[in-house]
This record gives sequence, C-alpha cells and structure tokens, in this order.
Amino acid sequence: MSKVYLSLGSNKGNRSVLINKATYEIEKKIGIIISRSSMYQSKSWGFNSNDFYNICLLIDTDIEPKSLLINLKKIEKSMGREDIDGSYSDRFIDIDILFYDNLIIDSEDLKIPHPKIEIRKFVLVPMLEIADDYMHPILNKTINELDNDCDDQDTPLKII
Repeated sequence: MSKVYLSLGSNKGNRSVLINKATYEIEKKIGIIISRSSMYQSKSWGFNSNDFYNICLLIDTDIEPKSLLINLKKIEKSMGREDIDGSYSDRFIDIDILFYDNLIIDSEDLKIPHPKIEIRKFVLVPMLEIADDYMHPILNKTINELDNDCDDQDTPLKII
C-alpha cells in the first residue's frame, strides 16, 4: 500500500457537502482514509470568485499514480466538474494528488509532488494538521518549514 496525500476543494454549490461526498467516494473507490484535516475557507487562488472550502487527506491505496489520477478525475466528473482548458475556474470539486509516497513524477499529465504546494497556504495549513513533518521530496523541507517560508498572505480560516 502507498501513502498518498490529497487536497480537496470546492467553491461552487454546497461546498462542505460536496467535500464530504468526495471524501466518501474516495474511501469507497480509492483507498482507506488514514487522516483528514479540518475544513478551511480561503479566497480563490489565481482568479476572483467565491471562497473555497479545502481539506487534505492521507490515504492508503494500492492504485498506481496514473490510474489514481484517472480515478480521481472520474469522481470529479461524476460530481459535476467540467473540463476547462487548464485555466482557473469555479468548481464543484477539485481533487489534487499532492504527494504519492516519496515519488517524483514529471510527465505532461501528472506532476507529483503537485506544483506550487509551497506557495499555497490553502494547501499548507490543512497539511500541517495531518503531516507537519512530511518532507517534500524535491524541496527537502517539511510541510512546517514550507508553511513558515510561505509568502501567501491569505491564511485559510478553520471552519469545521
């Protein structure tokens, strides 16, 4: 089994219900949830829109990285996610693979660790709850160190 960290976000519809539904689908179809952060509210990142609700999960899975991505995209699509040309937009659900064990993958369709973790408080703050000492395999810094070094001024607000 592999340890995988995921980030889930929603800024469209009933955000907390959608995140909880996605969490349920992940546990049903992807793997066992070992740890779940609190839910946080943060400003949309990269575009102006509704605030996001975000959580991070640590899961155990036996699904290989590319298949995992495909399966997560299926969950997103089943929950109303529309394919946009790579630009930021409102979404019912967004599920990102942050880390997969200590793998480094840099292909056109999959990048692990997820790019820009270190500049996104909406990822770092929930990750602090479940993996503050996890070492980023490229940057060689812990989540705690990345959070301390992060210049993002939009610190998420814990809501649940």
